[in-house]
Amino acid sequence: MSLMPLPAQPADVPWPTEAWPRGEAPASLDSARFHALLAQAFDTDAMGETHALAIVQGGRLVFERYGPSHGPDHTYPSWSKAKSITQALVGILVGEGRLDLHAPADVPEWREPGDPRGAITLDQLLRMSSGLRFVEDYVPEHPSDVIEMLQRSGRPDMAHFAASMPLEHPPGTFWSYASGTTNIVSRIVARAIGATGEDFHAFMRRALFDPLGMKSPIPKFDGAGTFIGSSYCFATARDFARFGLLYLRDGIWDGRRLLPEGWVDYARTPTYQQPGEENRYGAHWWLDVGGPGSFSANGYDGQYTVLVPDLDLILVRHGATPLARKDALKAWVGEAVGCFR
Repeated sequence: MSLMPLPAQPADVPWPTEAWPRGEAPASLDSARFHALLAQAFDTDAMGETHALAIVQGGRLVFERYGPSHGPDHTYPSWSKAKSITQALVGILVGEGRLDLHAPADVPEWREPGDPRGAITLDQLLRMSSGLRFVEDYVPEHPSDVIEMLQRSGRPDMAHFAASMPLEHPPGTFWSYASGTTNIVSRIVARAIGATGEDFHAFMRRALFDPLGMKSPIPKFDGAGTFIGSSYCFATARDFARFGLLYLRDGIWDGRRLLPEGWVDYARTPTYQQPGEENRYGAHWWLDVGGPGSFSANGYDGQYTVLVPDLDLILVRHGATPLARKDALKAWVGEAVGCFR
């Protein structure tokens, strides 16, 4: 399938490594509709709490607004937006030849002869198609592997907790979104570079955050020193937008290629999913939230970094939206992007 072309940085717009260049909303913006949507976004009855909203177009910050007690220097929880950061770390190592997407994944728990999990590849993990059993449910009274992993018995070693799950389906045949999968991937990255804890954090800064000018990220680690790549990397809205710009610019930043050629296209190439799945998925990125051709990092409670190539637009939203309003917020994101069409 053909993917929508990714826009280049305009020649007259500086990269936001030090500060975001400012711009005006385009004349084509449906201003009345946009301001009605803004009122809805910051109406707690309609959408829950919106803490931060930032919109970048053409490489310039064209809109920014914060909720009470929040601001541009406030760091916001990523929740599952961290999965897309983990995908970037994998890409860096794939580009260096230190990881192979299509080889059996480096997972010690699967090395026993005859263990069918030993055939699972890094590609299948990134596409949430490993076939492992994992219950992704955030309702406390429901059976939930993700709550057990993040908050209970899995906390000392989340990758081990997830890698110990049995197969439910042959690898590559069934899509099932699972935070445990990402923590397995995060440990694979750690094993490839021989670093955990603060040494791994230093790798994240050196290889990804510092080149983009991302000064705010605060990644969290489990008891084994593995980055909790499924869920925990706090950052400012402006820094999440910087990360989004890296992907919107095809992995290039200020003339330097940070992600290997083709890696962003890999992220946004659809994964096979069973008929009936509501939301399309790529490789640790969601698809279509901002309209056809868009791709996004999404997180629990309504965290979004949405990239829209045909508009050269990034929308970052942070907040606390109840589960019952999740679909309304997703629809709101699509409508907000539509105001720029």
